[in-house]
Amino acid sequence: MSEIQNEKPAEPVQTVAEKAKEVPKPEVKVQKKPSKWGVANIYSSGNNTIIHITDMSGAETIARVSAGMMTDKGRLKGTAYPAMQAGRKAAEEAREKGLYGIHVKVRAPGGHNSKTPGQGAQPSIRALIQGGMKIGRIEDVTPIPHDTTRKPGGRRGRRV
Repeated sequence: MSEIQNEKPAEPVQTVAEKAKEVPKPEVKVQKKPSKWGVANIYSSGNNTIIHITDMSGAETIARVSAGMMTDKGRLKGTAYPAMQAGRKAAEEAREKGLYGIHVKVRAPGGHNSKTPGQGAQPSIRALIQGGMKIGRIEDVTPIPHDTTRKPGGRRGRRV
């Protein structure tokens, strides 16, 4: 008899769904950090690559670095490695000033001869990503003449 008296009455069995209804969930407020965006203007010719990061309006310069600043040899200014170093340095400066993401505008010299960007355009974009910047959109803003400007070389062409 003593064993039966010590037993507690069995509690009713609850399902998982009923238990979930009983527990009030605390409201979690997710605080978004202010995302500050800018514009990265990348001018890439055969001789140099220039990365100019501004605010969205383009009025305030945040960082301006060129591949020529990264190397002491003039012949290497238009190559990929100094452009990558310039991209990393520009991204670092932009992050210090509170920039979170950028929209990229790539520009080639334009005109008759060179409508394609130089060697440093893609590596500099990659370096901006590796530097911690979010990329919004990438667009080509190379100036293309709608009418014909005079080709270089004079009236009789380039004499070889």
